[in-house]
Amino acid sequence: MTQRTSIGGSDAAAPAQESRSSLGGRLREIRGGFESSFWVANFTELFERLAYYGTTAVLAIYLHENLRLSIEQTGALMGFFGFVVWFLPVLGGTLADRFGFRRALLFAYGVMTIGYFLLGSISAPWMAPARHAIDLKWLVGTILMVPALGPALVKPCVAGTTGRASKESVRSIGYSIYYTLVNIGGTLGPIVASLVRTRVGIESVFRVSSLSVFLMFWVTLFFFREPSERGEEQVPSVLAAIRNMFVVLGNWRFVAFLLVYSGYWVMYWQEFVSVPLFVRGFINPQAHVDALLSIDAFTVMCLQIAVSVLTRRIPTFPAMTLGIFISSVAWIPLALHPAVSTTIATLVIVALGEIIQTPRYYEYMSRLAPPGQQGLFMGYAFLPIAIGYFVAGTFGGYLVDLFGNVLKQPQRMWWVVMGVGLGTALLMWIYDVVAQPARQADAGG
Repeated sequence: MTQRTSIGGSDAAAPAQESRSSLGGRLREIRGGFESSFWVANFTELFERLAYYGTTAVLAIYLHENLRLSIEQTGALMGFFGFVVWFLPVLGGTLADRFGFRRALLFAYGVMTIGYFLLGSISAPWMAPARHAIDLKWLVGTILMVPALGPALVKPCVAGTTGRASKESVRSIGYSIYYTLVNIGGTLGPIVASLVRTRVGIESVFRVSSLSVFLMFWVTLFFFREPSERGEEQVPSVLAAIRNMFVVLGNWRFVAFLLVYSGYWVMYWQEFVSVPLFVRGFINPQAHVDALLSIDAFTVMCLQIAVSVLTRRIPTFPAMTLGIFISSVAWIPLALHPAVSTTIATLVIVALGEIIQTPRYYEYMSRLAPPGQQGLFMGYAFLPIAIGYFVAGTFGGYLVDLFGNVLKQPQRMWWVVMGVGLGTALLMWIYDVVAQPARQADAGG
């Protein structure tokens, strides 16, 4: 009896022991699965995102309330800034691969250090000669382009390092860590910006951003080592990368999809363009709208895994369309009852739609590319984001001015923003019906 009990106890303990052994082995695999450059690059990415989203959270307020630019000028400048930030990674990745991630990161953090400092110094006395010599709109636009160059190199460098410095068995975990740190930076940036703006002054927000990336310059210089190359193909020249753009333009289905999907980002970027101007101008002039803008990233950080599990059985393209639809109707609370509380509700619902559709977007992009062109097509995943930001800036500034200052019914602008999103969802459904079967027929033929 005792023997049987002992044998039974051993049998019962075996799965648990095996599970503990498996878990321990997996943890050891994770600890040994990344080169040191992985941790250094992703650490710097957290502070780069903190600097970027901190700057973006107060940029509209700074341009309109402090530099006294018009609402439409503010929107246009933000749109141009966002376009450069999200368009240049297409070529920035080529430059980073050709000249090395370490040198590219050092250059990027150096440029951003100067750019953010200049941005916060526009109203400084020592900048007076420049303000008198150059129209303020053009001066601000020129200075904005300096920090905008940084993310164009940082994003492909960190993403590339994550791939190269991760063993195949833990690469997916590596990208999960990367995505998590991006959202932590996106959450902390607006919060830090709000604290600095209210306690020290809005110009100091840009100086804090400058200090953040300046510290990352030194972290990169002393601790980052070029990750191992894992048999990647030779990177084409910059001219070859530009020529490859015409390859993309030759695929009408791909171009049509990019243009349709850009509509989502026209709607989404109103979060950073129109929401700060709307809340401060028509709800509460003292509202900490910069801190409110951390809600999106915080929601993504908390719910991404749970929502991904719940929606995993929805096919890719319908999931993207569903996410766009949810983000579109998110603007209803703000349109019906403008208040800080409904602003929070809107931002949370926008984030839920983002959580559903964004991961599936990258999945779809990889499948849309023809054989042998996956790398090329994935390089253009940022294009809809860039196009959307460019349009969103001018469009958002126009809406705030028209409905707020001319028609005196500012809340009605959100019905227009929602219409853009719903129109995009409808076009996505039409694309799914028309272009998808044709693409599958081409693949089958």
